[in-house]
Amino acid sequence: MRKPRATAATSGPDGLASAGDVAAIVAGTHGDPFAVLGVHEVDKGFVARCFVPHAEFVTAYTLTGKKAGELSRRDEGGFFEGSLSLKKRQPLRYHARNAGGDWWLTDPYSFGSVLGPLDDYYIAEGSHLRLFDKLGAHLIDHEGASGVHFAVWAPNARRVSVVGDFNEWDGRRHTMRVRRDTGIWELFIPDIGAGRPYKYEIIGPDGVRLPLKADPFAFKSELRPATASVTALPPAHQWGDEAHRNFWRNADPRREAVSTYEVHAGSWQLHDDGSFLSWDELADRLIPYVVDTGFTHIEFMPISEHPYDPSWGYQTTGLYAPSARFGDPDGFARFVDGAHRAGIGVILDWVPAHFPVDAHGLANFDGTALYEHADPRKGFHPDWNTAIYNFGRREVVSFLVNNALFWAEKYHVDGLRVDAVASMLYLDYSRKAGEWIPNEKGGRENLEAVSFLQRMNKEVYGHHPGVMTIAEESTSWPKVSQPVHEGGLGFGFKWNMGFMHDTLEYFSKEPIFRKHHHGDITFGLVYAFSENFVLPLSHDEVVHGKGTLLGKMAGDDWQKFATLRAYYAFMWGYPGKKLLFMGQEFAQRREWSEARALDWNLLDQPAHRGVWQTVRDLNYLYRSRPALHARDCEPEGFSWLIVDDSANSVFAWLRSAPGGNPVAVISNFTPVPRDDYRVPLPMAGGWREIINTDASDYGGSGKGNGGAVEARAEAGGISATVLLPPLSTIMLEFAPD
Repeated sequence: MRKPRATAATSGPDGLASAGDVAAIVAGTHGDPFAVLGVHEVDKGFVARCFVPHAEFVTAYTLTGKKAGELSRRDEGGFFEGSLSLKKRQPLRYHARNAGGDWWLTDPYSFGSVLGPLDDYYIAEGSHLRLFDKLGAHLIDHEGASGVHFAVWAPNARRVSVVGDFNEWDGRRHTMRVRRDTGIWELFIPDIGAGRPYKYEIIGPDGVRLPLKADPFAFKSELRPATASVTALPPAHQWGDEAHRNFWRNADPRREAVSTYEVHAGSWQLHDDGSFLSWDELADRLIPYVVDTGFTHIEFMPISEHPYDPSWGYQTTGLYAPSARFGDPDGFARFVDGAHRAGIGVILDWVPAHFPVDAHGLANFDGTALYEHADPRKGFHPDWNTAIYNFGRREVVSFLVNNALFWAEKYHVDGLRVDAVASMLYLDYSRKAGEWIPNEKGGRENLEAVSFLQRMNKEVYGHHPGVMTIAEESTSWPKVSQPVHEGGLGFGFKWNMGFMHDTLEYFSKEPIFRKHHHGDITFGLVYAFSENFVLPLSHDEVVHGKGTLLGKMAGDDWQKFATLRAYYAFMWGYPGKKLLFMGQEFAQRREWSEARALDWNLLDQPAHRGVWQTVRDLNYLYRSRPALHARDCEPEGFSWLIVDDSANSVFAWLRSAPGGNPVAVISNFTPVPRDDYRVPLPMAGGWREIINTDASDYGGSGKGNGGAVEARAEAGGISATVLLPPLSTIMLEFAPD
């Protein structure tokens, strides 16, 4: 490793540190402790200076154990100084003693820098794509010693110190070296290892000591309510998921089956005492359940560290640390690997839109608005009482882009669903006139956020083919899921919030009134292929008094279950990838709460079991029939068969794709069975009924078509006469043999 030159300290003619330097070191106010402490050349010899509170005597040794000199106490606070019998500069260990005993410590100020000029260059430029290897706390060997290298960005601070149980949380003892070109503070502290809680003590530009700050790049955190960062070994998991990753690297996800199970890790299941499952316990239970139910992906609501359970993880204070609620970071790596080995992808909710203002977090990090905008019209989010990242600052953009790359590289995640994109794109989001600042062109678009999202997507797709990004974006912003080089934001997919809103509105109506709201269903196909859509029935629809999906369905209990099954089959037959929030696959009756587990006992009841079986069979059909997934994002895979039968609330369309037989999707959204109903079909011959949500196995009335219908060419064209069961969706697959 690169060794620095010996530094000439401020000293008198006798080589001793000045009284002012000594007092400043003891008080913790010195602006450059490396100029005083450590090993320094004086009159062709070397002296050592150290600050060791509680010590009465200190002897210096080389790292090999050779005695190098006795140091004298210059200040009773613990400042020691003395000549060394060394011929070259090298790190030192000290043997400290007092009336109560003795101890050894290695001098952090006798070591050179770990970061180098290339790091400074790329960090300052904002183009460093491996910040997570440089910033934060890293266990390393450096100049013959083992310890932890700490580095943090705080350009406006007067002083930054590492504090922890290893120094009695005393900010005077491990003051860091500032790299002025970048505002990065760094320090190598020997003799500490993994599992040590730490924070940064920061003196702001006004000389005021801030609340202790957690590390923005912490890779592990304490379990809440504690808030310290924790030194951690890098993930040591031996991955066995190459087959899974190779498949997705070479796949076009728009043309693959993507059926996602959205999960809140803290409430899917709990121990009997209400405590969280660990990642290993979740792997043992959740992965087999997802495989059995037929989903292709698990999407976790945010699992990065956050202090407040009811925020569900969306107010994160540790973007680089899997939450301590579920065990150590390696446990999450084991979960992802286990999911991949079982053929299941893992998507994370990711929150670059805002961050909480907890005192230990990013807000006012170095005594200034560093990560956020200083002006609340740009830097404060009125909906969530949070701070908004300053996307115009290259270091902030770099922090966030690196975080996206970090999860893809270190934990092999298959995708990032980016939360609250609309709030990022519009400067006037949730703001009244006078509460926002127009962009440089006088508009409401947040051009800096647009640039950030484009860069993030370019870097993720450029460095990690096979990883997808998904935007939760609720407006008509153009080209969200089109490439950056074509003027898009660069996401792989966008949530179709219009589909969710319109269909739930439709199914909340009593069947007799649905004929007046026919357009709620048909309108979505006007724009269904304008983006690469995911159809979300997410957690947002089953909280805050909204009830559950079952509760939203109109009618009595039988009708609610029938309509929900028909709705799911309608959605699985509709163009777009699928997402369903946990518990809705078995028709959870109680609104979701993060404070309790799902009501798993409902699976013992036939009606609920029938909904689960419907979802399971739909997932199987969706995955096994190219017609249902391979042209989800292309208009060539969809054509209407019946679009205007509002009187009967019947809809029918055809799904098709190369390599598979076409599938007709037919829905009857009234409780009236339709006998001898004529459905136009593109080809004469046999059509097999591959699902009927009114089947008795699902809890329905058992009406159907005996498993098949025959399409015949007649004067009016090719058609089949079918029985449409009440409140049902059926699918017919062309099967001429």
